[in-house]
Amino acid sequence: MVEVVIDSVRVSLTNQQRIVVLREINAERYLPIWIGPYEAEAITIALQEIEVARPQTHDLLKNLLATFNARLVRVEVVALKDDVFFGNLVVEYNGHLVEIDSRPSDALALAVRAHVPILVAREVMETAGIVPERDLQAPETSGAESSPPPVEEDELSEERLSVFEDFLQNLKIDDLSDDQDEEDKDKPDPDRDSPKPGK
Repeated sequence: MVEVVIDSVRVSLTNQQRIVVLREINAERYLPIWIGPYEAEAITIALQEIEVARPQTHDLLKNLLATFNARLVRVEVVALKDDVFFGNLVVEYNGHLVEIDSRPSDALALAVRAHVPILVAREVMETAGIVPERDLQAPETSGAESSPPPVEEDELSEERLSVFEDFLQNLKIDDLSDDQDEEDKDKPDPDRDSPKPGK
């Protein structure tokens, strides 16, 4: 697994969907994950260290773990299946490590409160990660005997770059203040986090 940090929480201008962007430590590789508006707000509140009058859901979970002498060791994004991300809470209890199934958004909201590492399975990063520098570079040649890459690879690179450019153009930093759109309030929470809206 590779360790990541939360780079930013953003909102799409086209459909108001929230996205948390994870950045690999010591590398310029990013993993965007679509999340619900309430989870995005919970993550942002913790990142900005905003004090709230009463405990929110993720504060409650953190307090429960502490009350029962359990310790959150790390959170993980362990798999990507059918465009759905799967996560784990790794909790130490009575000297044993216990893995608890979790949506990545909830795991991240808890991780920023408990200040624990965030890990992503290498396979997930290879599948869904974005490396801007690599996508923007022209293919390298090592000498006269090197042949140009097949057309299919060129088309794939251009398509990946186009998707990434569209992704950046349709995003703005979301301060996730209390005045959320009515449209967001009417949306049900997704059962799982998905990298694509509507999944």
